[in-house]
Amino acid sequence: MPRSIARRKTKKSAAKRFKITGTGKVLRAQASRRHLATGKSAKRKRLLAKAALVDKTDMARVKACLPFG
Repeated sequence: MPRSIARRKTKKSAAKRFKITGTGKVLRAQASRRHLATGKSAKRKRLLAKAALVDKTDMARVKACLPFG
């Protein structure tokens, strides 16, 4: 029997929250859109719907959770 190669598992909680682009950047959803939306303008809600980049200080930590990303 050949020995199995140890492999890292994908952290499923991170996989649902982040997406890695083709160039290796990490995208995330923006906060402040879930509730209390009536007090926010349509423009603000529209801009919050777009994905944002994860800060470079957190990038390595997120990519470690997504080994196949």
